[in-house]
This record gives sequence, C-alpha cells and structure tokens, in this order.
Amino acid sequence: MKGKVNKAVLAYSGGLDTSVIIPWLKENYGCEVIAFAADLGQGEDLEEIRQKAQKSGAAKVYVEDLRLEFVRDFLFPMMQAGAVYEGKYLLGTSAARPIIARKQVEIARAEGAEALVHGATGKGNDQVRFELTYKALAPDLTVIAPWREWDIRSREDAMAYAARHGIPVPVTREKPYSMDANLWHISYEGGVLEDPWNEPDESMFRLTVSPKEAPDEPEVVEIGFEKGIPVRVNGESLDPVTLLDRLNRIAGRHGIGRVDIVENRLVGMKSRGVYETPGGTLLYAAHRELEELTLDRETLHYKQQFVAPRYAELVYYGLWYTPLREALDGFVAATQRWVTGDVRLKLYKGNVIVAGRRAPYSLYQHDLATFEADEVYNQRDAEGFINLFGLPVKVQATVQGIAGLKRG
Repeated sequence: MKGKVNKAVLAYSGGLDTSVIIPWLKENYGCEVIAFAADLGQGEDLEEIRQKAQKSGAAKVYVEDLRLEFVRDFLFPMMQAGAVYEGKYLLGTSAARPIIARKQVEIARAEGAEALVHGATGKGNDQVRFELTYKALAPDLTVIAPWREWDIRSREDAMAYAARHGIPVPVTREKPYSMDANLWHISYEGGVLEDPWNEPDESMFRLTVSPKEAPDEPEVVEIGFEKGIPVRVNGESLDPVTLLDRLNRIAGRHGIGRVDIVENRLVGMKSRGVYETPGGTLLYAAHRELEELTLDRETLHYKQQFVAPRYAELVYYGLWYTPLREALDGFVAATQRWVTGDVRLKLYKGNVIVAGRRAPYSLYQHDLATFEADEVYNQRDAEGFINLFGLPVKVQATVQGIAGLKRG
C-alpha cells in the first residue's frame, strides 16, 4: 500500500492505460475510484465506457458532454490566434487536456475527493498538461500518476495486467497504436510509427480518405465568419459543434488534414506523431485568408511572428491557465473585431485551394491596388518615400561601403 487516499477522481478514457488504473489504484491506495469520461466528440460509445469503468471497479462514473465548451472556449480561440505548433500540428490533443482536467477538478470538489489521477506516461506531454491545470485550479489536491509509480513499463505489460484482471482493452499486440480522438482530430503514435522511416498504413486513418481515392472533381465550400468566429457553411448558419462536424466530413472525403511530424516534446525528446485534422485545416486556412483582408500590416505581421507561435507553445506546454495565455487572448480578441466575411475554398485530393474571399471591412482597395489608371494614387509620391525609407542604407553605403562590394 503506497499511502492512504480515501477517494480519487480518474480522468478515464476507456483505453488501455486508464482501464488498468482502476484496479491498480484500489490495490495500491485502497481508495474509492470515481471515473470521469469526457465526451469531446471522439465518436465512442460512452455508455459502453461507463459500463466498462464500473466493471473495472469504479465506485461511480461521470460522463460529461463537453463538446460545445471544447469548440467554443478552446478550439475557436486557438484557431483565432493562428496557433500551430512547429508549423504543422494543430494541437488537437494539447487543447483537450485543460478542459478535461478542469472538469475533473470540479468533480473532485463536488465529491470531496483528495486526489486527481491521470493515465499519461512519464515520457509524454500530457502529464504536464494535466498537472499544470491541477496546479492552477486545485493546488491542494494530491496528484497520482501511475505511469511514474507502477512496475508496468510498456503497453505489452499493461495488456498483460489487463488480461490478468479480466479487463477488455481495444489494443492488441498486432496493432499497438496509441490513439487519441476528439471532435477536432485523431492522433496516432506508437507501434511501427515509432520509426520515422515507416510510412503510416492507409488502413490506420479514420477521418480522411486517401487523397488518391478522393473524388476526381473538386468541391467548393464557403465558410462564413463573424468577428473571427466561424458561423456558416455554404450559407447555412450552424452551431459550433455541428459546424465542425460538417467540415470534418466535407474535408475528410477529400483527404484533407493529414500531418506526419517529428515534433519536439516538452520533456526534451523528439516524438513521431501522425494527425488527422480535416475540419480544423479548413478553418485555419479560411480564417487566415480573411485576416489578410481585414488586418493592417503591422498587426498581422506581429500576430504571425510573435503571438501565434507563442500561443501554440503555451497550448502545447500545458500552460492554458496562465496570465500570459489570457493576455494573448486579449490581443487576439482585439484583432478579431473586423474579421467578418466569407471565404471560398476549393478542395481537391488533399489540397486546399483558396477560390475567393470577401469582407465588409476589407482593407483591400481595388482603386489603390490596381495596375490600371487611377485617380487616387500619385506615383510621384513614391520617390520621396523611397528616399526617406532608404536613408539609413544610403548613409551606411556612403560611410562604410556595401558588404562584398567595397570592402577591401
């Protein structure tokens, strides 16, 4: 017995790791285990997960529908910020952890539990994401991370433990992928994917068809935004959950949203992951096009160069509940005031092609940008602008010479 805990709340997914944690907690801590499963649109039978947790020994099971909060309060703000980790990853797993941990804390408070438990391994990022949320929202509660304590060292060990305790798990030795799914994406890790030289097997993908099997004719989809928030698909107003589900299906049938990345984990190692984010890929593309119309140059460049990558790091590192993320949200919210309009995207065999964009507050002015005759722009003004803008270059060249040309 590792220590006495009367009651613990486990973030429960029904997968391999959390399935074996319930009996392990009872054996090693002697505690009552309350399982909490979050519905984030992963498409699983949640009643089956409830029954599985009960059969595994959970004293009580919570199943909470968090889809609307997830999309509205986490995914859309992240998309508005333009957050993409290392240029590829749209942060589907990263963004899910703080909302799961937040609800877990709420349940722990309601149940009078002393401990919070997660099934993240000691090698990954999720342990940090869960525990930083715990620290921010419930620093007084004990944290139990079985992967950092028990003798199980591999997924094979965990499967053997599950077999000994009669716990069915959706992982076999023939196909030991680690999968994490929600309304935003599916991630795949482990097994043959641990070798970056191995191409993912086509049968692995769940949300997208192979681009070569996609329709031979392109499909055009129109996405409408109000102050940076997507609200319409092809002219139809939709709630956030329905909208994302609709875009997932549209993009998925054209093979859009696959990413294969060797990313830098927060804990210091590199990891190979494969992701499917079909609808999110369309939203990021459309939102970016609309911002190009409506944001001034300095704000757009600052957001792209500093805010978006830093925001992505905060999400990836598990720093959602921090003053900096809240401050960046304030900046992003200010930029979204005029991001209203529509973007047309043409989808074809894994490609997203911009087919048109319009916005009532567009800063693009045809009479200024045209190469045809106009009455609003005096081209002679450019000479003075160039002289002033280029003055430092002229002074440096006069005094010091131009590197490589006048240097002796």
